[in-house]
Amino acid sequence: MIRPVLVRRDRVVPATQAAGFFVGIVVALILGAVLLLASDHNPAEVYERMFDSAFRGTDSLSRTLERATPLALTGLSVAVAGSMGLWNIGAEGQMMAGATVATGMAMMADGLSGPPLIALMVVAGIAGGMVLMIGPALARSHLGVSEIITTLMLVYVAIRVVEWLETGPWKDPESFGFAVIEPVPDQAALPGLFGRANIGVLIALGLLIVFSLAVSRTPWGYELRLAGSSPDTARYAGISLRRKVLTALLLSGGIAGLAGAVQLTGSATRLESGLSNGYGFAGIIVAALALMRPSGVAVVAFVFGAVQVGGQSIQTLGVSSAISDILQAMILFGALVAVVFFNYRIRWTGAVDESPVDEHKEPDPSLEAG
Repeated sequence: MIRPVLVRRDRVVPATQAAGFFVGIVVALILGAVLLLASDHNPAEVYERMFDSAFRGTDSLSRTLERATPLALTGLSVAVAGSMGLWNIGAEGQMMAGATVATGMAMMADGLSGPPLIALMVVAGIAGGMVLMIGPALARSHLGVSEIITTLMLVYVAIRVVEWLETGPWKDPESFGFAVIEPVPDQAALPGLFGRANIGVLIALGLLIVFSLAVSRTPWGYELRLAGSSPDTARYAGISLRRKVLTALLLSGGIAGLAGAVQLTGSATRLESGLSNGYGFAGIIVAALALMRPSGVAVVAFVFGAVQVGGQSIQTLGVSSAISDILQAMILFGALVAVVFFNYRIRWTGAVDESPVDEHKEPDPSLEAG
């Protein structure tokens, strides 16, 4: 039976990551255009509206940066774990946990002025994400339990805790109708840069640079990558795998918690069950497209932020904002398929029912006589 087999190419295409991402964008735009045509919409008009709303003018650019900031932080969170071969699927929950602990800190330190209060809330957010990650980190490092399942399950625990706080201990006594948590103090808002962008953009960019250098240029980063790619070699070199797993997962949870604190003090005004807004799950796609490299997370997060902003703007044309989610998924699949074919080629193989011929074997006289 003849079947296709992927064979690694002798010459790997240079800049595979960037090339695959570009191909993914092109594939997404083409398939998105087909989808828009099938629903009686003009793709050129829709894409022009998306581009204008995401890039044209400082206000549009600020919206894109506002969206890209939590995507970059959650993408970095997943990438830090991924650099050791681990999968943090629960950045959504860790983001909620960070925002929850940061809100509690704001309630306790309401009298503080802006900068000290913001600093405390940021630290509290990091701690909140780490606390939610402690269980999965210990289970993975000491018991070998998959972090994929445990981190994902805790997402819903974090969301339900917020829902309980909304209707229970933290309910705003001045709210009418729907129960909500009282807003954070005005002095807890992050300073703005321009438009809707705030210094959360600089926090995310700074962390991306720091972790990119740490992973690629320091002994700690080398040990982390070695432990993920070759555990046996790491053990032989005296590297504690348990310690590395704990470090990677706790850092990953802390960064996701920081994303929650930044979102709370930046774009949001109060803690609510929808504060994470899918950023944690989108961060998985961002990290995957960046090949778990912090250096690539910034670019992918910026593009995805633009797609999300553009997806909101096309509702005025009668197009569902879900088109942005579809485009993000198409970019992922297009890029992954492109990277595979950049590095591998298809060879058709199969069993052939023929006996091998021995050229040095003497011919059978009986056959010649016949």
